[in-house]
Amino acid sequence: MGSLGALRRGSVATVLLVFGFLSLLLLLILVGVDWVLSTRAFPAALPIVVGLAFLFLLLQWLLAPAIVRWAIRGRSPVTPESNPWLFRTVQELAAQARVPFPRIYMADDPTPNAFVFGRTTRSSNLVVTRGLLERLSQDEIRAVLAHEVGHLRHRDVIIMTWVSAVPLLAYILARVGFEVLRGSSRVRVKGKGSEGVAAAILASILVALVSYLIYLVTQLLVLYLSRTREYYADAYSAAATRDPHLLASALTKIAYGLSLARKDANPSGLRAFYIGDPVKAADDYQTLHERMGRYDIDRDGQIDAYELEKALEEERQNPWRRANELFRTHPPTYKRILMLEQMEEEIKRGGLPANVYEFV
Repeated sequence: MGSLGALRRGSVATVLLVFGFLSLLLLLILVGVDWVLSTRAFPAALPIVVGLAFLFLLLQWLLAPAIVRWAIRGRSPVTPESNPWLFRTVQELAAQARVPFPRIYMADDPTPNAFVFGRTTRSSNLVVTRGLLERLSQDEIRAVLAHEVGHLRHRDVIIMTWVSAVPLLAYILARVGFEVLRGSSRVRVKGKGSEGVAAAILASILVALVSYLIYLVTQLLVLYLSRTREYYADAYSAAATRDPHLLASALTKIAYGLSLARKDANPSGLRAFYIGDPVKAADDYQTLHERMGRYDIDRDGQIDAYELEKALEEERQNPWRRANELFRTHPPTYKRILMLEQMEEEIKRGGLPANVYEFV
């Protein structure tokens, strides 16, 4: 785990790359349109196209919280009267992290999960499911809440809202390009004849292919940022509670609970927000069970320092597992637990450093 500065630098680099690819795509569209028309009929094309792209991103940022809020099933606000312990715990964690107190909702969902969303940290919302409150102990719930507050502290929710719009925009442009090709047999460019039609088709092919390529690349970058932010939120929870084992235990229960849920139990569009990925839950829990059983050499139910060292060494030597993670919104649960176990060993050896909050 690097420093918090490393997370910020990585976030900035990812954002620059994502928007750099978007700029390349917009430039390509402008060149293609200019080539097809072979004229300067639209001298203000650049600001118009850039303005439309920015408008799309702005709408995503403005509307995303409302869409997420609408997708939450059976939500109800949490108040000091409805759940005093939950309300007070979030207050304490927000004050500890020095972030604004988020609005709290409970979703009437039997699967254990939690997530935060919002346009800014001041307008953020924290959602916990009924299943989380029923299946986990209060200490484990506190660790999960600290994880979610960690996202607010790192401001990664806002970054994810912005960058996740870029692959969507590229995908829409790719689909438009392919739809143009489907109807190309009926397209005629006025005054150009067959040469104009051929140029339009070629430009559509180029825009569609490059748009789809940029969609894939930017989607991988967004997923990388999504996985990285989960590790840092886990580390923050471990530091805030001073007991990494609590979150490790909670993640195990969440993975197990999600693995039992129906496939349509959670809107898949919300999966990047959750503390656990509901789409990959069944495979994730099976992998967790197999890996932790393999790493627990003496079969005592705990991963000690020697077993942890062996486990981390095995993970570093297997490039195929890292490749399999490229299309995941979350790191595998067993890897998150190994990181938490590593932090627990550091605490046992001498405690967390005084400047731990510079790292998480």
